[in-house]
Amino acid sequence: MDQVIRWLTGYDEATLEEHLATDTTFADFFADAQLNPNASSITGVVCGVRVEDIDDPLMQKIRYLDKLVDELAKGKPMAKVLRA
Repeated sequence: MDQVIRWLTGYDEATLEEHLATDTTFADFFADAQLNPNASSITGVVCGVRVEDIDDPLMQKIRYLDKLVDELAKGKPMAKVLRA
């Protein structure tokens, strides 16, 4: 899961651990992130909403992460989860 989060956010392991240790809010977590250029290729439905149709930028980033975690949990190969 850490690999997926690092892929999406651009964080290295130390930076991710720092955010986790300090109880960073989602707003701060994603404000500091350098979103992967391929993040826009994350499509599909999470909680009945298409992630590519979400207007709020923060909520869309959160749902991108939700979608990646869902795919990982369903056993999708890591290469496909990371849009390789």
